Amino acid sequence: MQSVYNYVVEPLGERYNNAKKVGDKELILNTEVFNHQHVNREAKVLSVPKVGDSEVQPGDVVTLHHNVFRRWHDIKGKERNSRSFLEEGKYLVTEDQVYLYKRDGAWICPKGYCFIQPIKSKGSLYFMDKERPLIGVVKYADGTVNKGDLVGFKPNSEFEFIVDGQRMYRVLSKFITIKYEYQGDEEEYNPSWA
Repeated sequence: MQSVYNYVVEPLGERYNNAKKVGDKELILNTEVFNHQHVNREAKVLSVPKVGDSEVQPGDVVTLHHNVFRRWHDIKGKERNSRSFLEEGKYLVTEDQVYLYKRDGAWICPKGYCFIQPIKSKGSLYFMDKERPLIGVVKYADGTVNKGDLVGFKPNSEFEFIVDGQRMYRVLSKFITIKYEYQGDEEEYNPSWA
C-alpha cells in the first residue's frame, strides 16, 4: 500500500506508553487518552509517498508528532481515532510530522530540525531549575549546526521528546540564535524519569 502524499507507518509497540516495568510488576502511569505526554511517538515506515523525493525510506524508524496515534473524545463523548488513522495498525503521516528517523542504527534529522540535550544549571541563585533554560548541546542535527555544538535557542521554540531514554528538545534550526564556546564545566542534564 502506498499513498500519494503521505507516509504509511505502523506504531512500534502500542499507541500509548502508559506503563513502566518496576521490578517484576507493571506500574500504570496514565489512564487518560487526551494526555499527549504518554502517546507513543515511534513508528516504522511501511511506504513513502509516490509524489516527491523523500529522505525517509521504508523500514526506517521515525519519531513523529504526538497526535498521530492519539485518540480523542468528540462532543458527544465518543472515543475517536486521530485523522492519521488508516486502518488498525496503519497510519498516514505527512512529511512535516516526521521529526527524526533512524537508519542503520543512527538517528538522522530531516532538513530544518535539530535535537538538543539540555545542560545542568551551575547552581547559582539565578538558575533555580535543574537545567539551564534555552541552552543545550546539539545531539542530532540537519547540518545547519554541528553535533556537539553548545547553542542557545528562542523561547517557546522547543518541544520535549524522549529519544533512546534521553530527554531532548526538538528545535527548528532557524530558531537557534547563538553558538557558545565551551567553558569546560557544562554537563548534560537527563532526569531520572526519562
